[in-house]
Amino acid sequence: MLPDRCSVMEEGKQCVNPPEFIVSIVAEQDEYMFGVTCQKHKKIVSGKIGVLQNEGKILNGKIIFSPVKAVGTDCVHGDSDDFVQIDMKPSKN
Repeated sequence: MLPDRCSVMEEGKQCVNPPEFIVSIVAEQDEYMFGVTCQKHKKIVSGKIGVLQNEGKILNGKIIFSPVKAVGTDCVHGDSDDFVQIDMKPSKN
């Protein structure tokens, strides 16, 4: 499952655009998902990741933008019987 919105926040507000790209970093033979972004924020995300990599805050590697492909199915259905109510009671420690 992916978020239903772009991962970017502008002026403290979440971007309302749907994700168009999965952002990942490829380092050596591994690939790490970093987030999702829309077309509007693609360049901003790339620049921010580059800055974080230069500061040593995230893994160095190649930044990859993979297009999100929508897939529809009618084989998964949910109804109220699929949900479980869990009552949390404070423990006595």
